[in-house]
Amino acid sequence: MDERTCDVVVIGTGPGGEGAAMKAAKAGKAVVVIERFREVGGGCTHWSTIPSKALRQSIVQLGEFKTHPLFRKSAAHINFDFSQLLKTAERVIDQQVNIRRAFYERNGVELVDGAASLSAPDLVQVTDARGVKAAIRTKAVILAVGSRPYRPPDVDFAHPRVLDSDKVLQLTSTPSSMTIYGAGVVGCEYASIFRNLDVKVNLVNTREKLLAFLDDEIIDALSYHLRDQGVLIRHNEEYSKVETRDDGVILHLKSGKQLQTDYLFWANGRTGNTADMGLEKAGVKLDKRGFIVVNENYQSSVPTIYAVGDVVGFPSLASAAYDQGRFAATHLIEGVCEYRLVRHIPTGIYTTPEISSIGYSEKELTQKSVPYDVGHALFRSLARAQILGKPVGMLKILFHRETLEILGVHCFGSQASEIIHIGQAIMSQKGEANSLMYFINTTFNYPTMAEAYRVAALNGYNRLKGIASNR
Repeated sequence: MDERTCDVVVIGTGPGGEGAAMKAAKAGKAVVVIERFREVGGGCTHWSTIPSKALRQSIVQLGEFKTHPLFRKSAAHINFDFSQLLKTAERVIDQQVNIRRAFYERNGVELVDGAASLSAPDLVQVTDARGVKAAIRTKAVILAVGSRPYRPPDVDFAHPRVLDSDKVLQLTSTPSSMTIYGAGVVGCEYASIFRNLDVKVNLVNTREKLLAFLDDEIIDALSYHLRDQGVLIRHNEEYSKVETRDDGVILHLKSGKQLQTDYLFWANGRTGNTADMGLEKAGVKLDKRGFIVVNENYQSSVPTIYAVGDVVGFPSLASAAYDQGRFAATHLIEGVCEYRLVRHIPTGIYTTPEISSIGYSEKELTQKSVPYDVGHALFRSLARAQILGKPVGMLKILFHRETLEILGVHCFGSQASEIIHIGQAIMSQKGEANSLMYFINTTFNYPTMAEAYRVAALNGYNRLKGIASNR
């Protein structure tokens, strides 16, 4: 077996792997990137973020067209099934693959196709589709192999009517009913997607409330609007068994309930893609779900082996994975890690309406005994939201009562994941630059959704000062 050498081996070409490879290559390191799939991009591009968001966008646009006053009558009969709508994602995927492959070529990064495993901490073995093996001796390894849906052994995922976030992309038609087990981000997003296709949806939550890491007011808004759309939410439920039939699936719950639908979508947890990689042999410590245990520098239990992205668990965001890859490579090269840059990572959840937040929630500030106040802007009062026909939603600013420092921003509604970045930019400033007064004293284009910041800031400031206002 031929053996060659390099400075850094990156395994995986998702956001984490790309971020690490680009940082190391630009620092002059000899980088080899290994990808077992036929194209670059990782799960984010091929069966996770990009396909599901492209699918959602098609469904949203179809709904807007069918409900628009100018087209409502003529468009009422227009329908597309799930597989037709999913095809719109193929164009985006192809574009993303071409763009990302060009990044590697332009930066002189060698791409190797095949499955990687570690024979030793400094020796990576690659086996291609033909079974041909090669070995790469390296000074360091950065693992960015991602995660996959967790599959309990007592659930038959080989059955065509039992789905997860990978298998759902293989649906050839739109079902009439669906039970989604697990009400995390994936479960809530797909509940929203299928309900907007007029699918009858049961959303089974194993916990007391949806997405408990969010601000309570946002959680309440999400629950209300999912129910308003027709999603049946069941909290504090656990399955006892899954009964598969030719024409559907029955989910048996420990409470005695039985939910019979065309399909079961399993969305309860994920596990790291770490099997058959020889990680334990190399001394890399894993947790019980197959995630790699890392320190604050993204180093595993073997200091020369780093791990980033979904394979290390929370927060499991594409945006965070890219930054983690850059930070891991920075620590590898320079011995430092920019922790402050990941202090406030925005969360984007693509339900309908979508959700985005950054910073502290009210519950967290209360637990920390931080004196704060709140400013609200309801989208229904914004001219831009009225023009767009998107009156559902709000922007919420949490700020310190004494210093007026912005402590958290939470948004629910159209374009929330875009709107949040204005708050993020101000929160990243130091001292007086991070202040509620920035939004009060700044002129925003009119009409825009960004104007919500001025409305919310005035609302909070006037309440703080006891000033009566039309805002």
